[in-house]
Amino acid sequence: MTLTLCTDLAAAGWIAGSDLSWQRLVTLGPAGFGAYARLRFLADPAHPGQSENDVDAEDWRDDQLPRLFTLLAAHTATPDDCYFAVWEGFDQSPHSTTDGHYNAPEDPDARPGLAPPATIPPAPTEEPTLPRAATAATRATPQLVLPHRAYWLFRGPLSDVGDWDGMPQLRDAPAAFVWPADRAWCVAHDVDPHYAGIGGTRQMISALTGDPALDAIPIDPAAEQPHYR
Repeated sequence: MTLTLCTDLAAAGWIAGSDLSWQRLVTLGPAGFGAYARLRFLADPAHPGQSENDVDAEDWRDDQLPRLFTLLAAHTATPDDCYFAVWEGFDQSPHSTTDGHYNAPEDPDARPGLAPPATIPPAPTEEPTLPRAATAATRATPQLVLPHRAYWLFRGPLSDVGDWDGMPQLRDAPAAFVWPADRAWCVAHDVDPHYAGIGGTRQMISALTGDPALDAIPIDPAAEQPHYR
């Protein structure tokens, strides 16, 4: 199976309409959960101001995500009906004109929300390396928009995470937000931090932080989280 690209973004309204700062939202997910954790792909910085350039590439542990989603499937009544928001910056299409960043409105009080369909740019003169039909479908689909970020929304079973509706231009892009239809939990995995944020019940967070295959720690979402420069 593949995940279906959504044209109706109503299910993402709880994220688009969040009152949280965009940085808090994209790193730890929406407010309202009983507990939160960080799944660390890289150990926290050893000292303030440490650069990621000081860390060896092999120290990154992105291989934890399959285990995470396997565990999360047991903590929702709708594991076969989940939503996945994929950052547009991962679009590797030759038609893509995005620089990977959404420019927020100049009005500081303007609310993020749901973007209208993107304009499909003219076809290049050279032969594209990816299917035009898939590229056009993705570029013409409405997006979930937050300040500095815009996403395509997919829907389907949690077990199919990463299978982006046959859209090869997204390749192995990770999902920036994942949540089940019953909103029992939410995973936020932004491109900048060295971790993913997870919100859910206290019981679920305890299960995740106690799993020896995961480097997950409980956190206070209101506190400043460690970061590399």
